[in-house]
Amino acid sequence: MRRYLVPVLGVAVVAFTFAYVLPRVADYGAVWQTLRSLAPKQLVLLVAATIANLITYAPPYYVTVPGLGLWRAFVISQVASAASYVAPGGAAATTALSYAMLRSWGFARRGIAVSLAAIAAFNQIVLLAAPAVALLLLTLVGERNALLETVALAGLVLLVLPVSALVLALASRRIAVRVGDVAARFVSFALSLVKRPPVHWSGEAFAMFREEALELLRGRAWLLAVVTVAGHATVFLVLLATLRTLGVPATDVSGIECFAAWSLVRLLGSIPITPGGIGLVELGLTGALTQFGGDDAAVVAAVLLYRVLTLVPTIVLGALLGLTWRKSARPTVTETEMSADQPKVKA
Repeated sequence: MRRYLVPVLGVAVVAFTFAYVLPRVADYGAVWQTLRSLAPKQLVLLVAATIANLITYAPPYYVTVPGLGLWRAFVISQVASAASYVAPGGAAATTALSYAMLRSWGFARRGIAVSLAAIAAFNQIVLLAAPAVALLLLTLVGERNALLETVALAGLVLLVLPVSALVLALASRRIAVRVGDVAARFVSFALSLVKRPPVHWSGEAFAMFREEALELLRGRAWLLAVVTVAGHATVFLVLLATLRTLGVPATDVSGIECFAAWSLVRLLGSIPITPGGIGLVELGLTGALTQFGGDDAAVVAAVLLYRVLTLVPTIVLGALLGLTWRKSARPTVTETEMSADQPKVKA
């Protein structure tokens, strides 16, 4: 049941969305006519937004992995992101493939773990904080959205608790040991519920992790925050560009309303029910944007085009680059780092 339930549920969601819900919102023939009406200037705008989105995938890896370089940061970002769009697991698939690629290039295990943890943490902070920012902006312009209020509140709770624990752990080695011990017991208990063995790490391992995280983030935390926000912002700009080019003006759906719908659905779509949130994202965005006042056919066309522009280029590039990334694998760590990563053997 565990093996087949999630895939069957995912297929059901996709079929329900594209075969039943979206055709009832807007006729696919009308959507196609809307897409065919794009002018050359509009196409240039969409291409520019798509390229900006692709480029901003790489900087978080470049910032957190010393010696990686921009090109390999771009390669790993596209290959790992493509995997998250087509494979079950979402962010877990991204992390696993990123780890494998960095190891193949010779980076040390411990350094990789710290870097990927920093990238994941900053991404989750932005993901969870975005609905709260959207709710604040809607409130300032005198609008309300009950679902957004609920999700924003839940996101803040999920954000504040772990971030507070992380800050305390980074502030003191003693607290780090305690937080690590509590986390280990909690994870072991969760694993026991699914009949899995307990974890083998403890608070001391977390304290060691803390020291390396502090060394990485010292002087780079602000830069990682900037490039992470930029990466999320360019995804939103692709949606805004598709809405404006396909006939959904600001008088129907304002930029703030578009951001509110996007941040809400992006958080809900991060739940790995279907690869890349296919079906869930289209359904959620269409419902939210039409509720704000967008024309049905134009909204469906914009949402579908947005999904194509944010998924297809990355999947294609990721597949092509994934075929060649092993050929470019070269050791990039020093002998000291390599020896620190290997078990010591007495002569």
